[in-house]
Amino acid sequence: MSLTEIPNSPLETTDPRIFAAVRAEEHRQIDTLEMIASENFSSAAVREASGSVFAHKYAEGYPGKRYYHGCEPSDKIESLALSRVKELFGAEYANVQPHSGSTANQAVFFAFLKPGDTVLSLSLAHGGHLSHGHKVNMAGQFFNIVNYSVRKDDELMDYDEMRSLAREHKPKLIITGGSAYPRLIDFARFREAADEVGAILLTDMAHFAGLVAGKAIPSPVPHCDIVSTTTHKTLRGPRGGLILAREQHGKAIDKSVFPGLQGGPMMMTVAAKAVAFGEALRPSFARYAQQTILNAQTIAEVMKERGLRCVSGGTDTHLVLVDLTNFGVTGKAASDALEHAGITVNMNMIPYDTRKPVETSGIRIGSPALTSRGMKESHMRTIANWIAEVVRDPSDEKMIKRVRGAVGELAQSFPLRAESE
Repeated sequence: MSLTEIPNSPLETTDPRIFAAVRAEEHRQIDTLEMIASENFSSAAVREASGSVFAHKYAEGYPGKRYYHGCEPSDKIESLALSRVKELFGAEYANVQPHSGSTANQAVFFAFLKPGDTVLSLSLAHGGHLSHGHKVNMAGQFFNIVNYSVRKDDELMDYDEMRSLAREHKPKLIITGGSAYPRLIDFARFREAADEVGAILLTDMAHFAGLVAGKAIPSPVPHCDIVSTTTHKTLRGPRGGLILAREQHGKAIDKSVFPGLQGGPMMMTVAAKAVAFGEALRPSFARYAQQTILNAQTIAEVMKERGLRCVSGGTDTHLVLVDLTNFGVTGKAASDALEHAGITVNMNMIPYDTRKPVETSGIRIGSPALTSRGMKESHMRTIANWIAEVVRDPSDEKMIKRVRGAVGELAQSFPLRAESE
């Protein structure tokens, strides 16, 4: 049941302004097409757990070793979350307490590095993530960050450059994974490079964790010392973080998360994570993961048919990075126009971008949320053609209004839900 369907809503009575804002967001999600690659819809069960009475409980520590009393139910849900996620990913160790993916990465840094140590990671400008060491981020200020790139000719990860830089700089930590890299990653090649220089290998699979859980793409877990992720995005849980690792690293990570970086875990979110992990263990989630990739690949095919270049030539995952240079349109102008048309994407830098980050030459398009609503390839083809039409002429208000009407009709045909409901 949605908030606006609850009779005599306590929120509406207590704080009508907040209620109105929540209702407006609910209608925005229902009536538009959410195609930001990092966003998704969780099930009603996940949302119920997120708003449960566990929000009242402090449970500093870990199951069986708490600093507060009254934690027996908290121990049960955290233990369930741990057992389910280890089964889901085949991991030896897990920590479900990080508040976010960035916090999970920080915990890894502080568990194994000292300020000034060298970290090798994919450049943010080439699809990496802010928390992997950009200069404005904590990691970039505390550690010596060296970046590898994607090749200019095919925009695929430059494994040779990565290995050469590892040999030259002898990093203590090597990171792979990113937020705007649409291709599969050869984790075995990173493992070889890490072993050669004695580095710890971390994969941040925040974007594609759900695809790994659904066995739609290869898993980094067998190759890596540590794997971090968010629990939302393609994994379709609550907003939060997660760390998986080899058992030998467990004590250091536990200590780094608590008391190193956090106090009490958000037990309502831990409960929601447990629910999401249970849902991801069902056969239906594997079908969802595969469909998410098929939908993204359909979007890429249409983009190419309409004269738009896809970075790296396409996608193996849930996201498509589109280069708008041929159309002479900035990512900012295109994403603004698409929002007016009822399609939400985000402007994004492309590799070797000549534009500033506040305008960009590209947009990033994702399929997870619409796949959760039950849409398939035929719907992606229709939507991708609308996207191409809008970005070709983002100033055509009459056309945008027409597309907005068609978007609303399509959206009404697919209830706002996660597929497992």
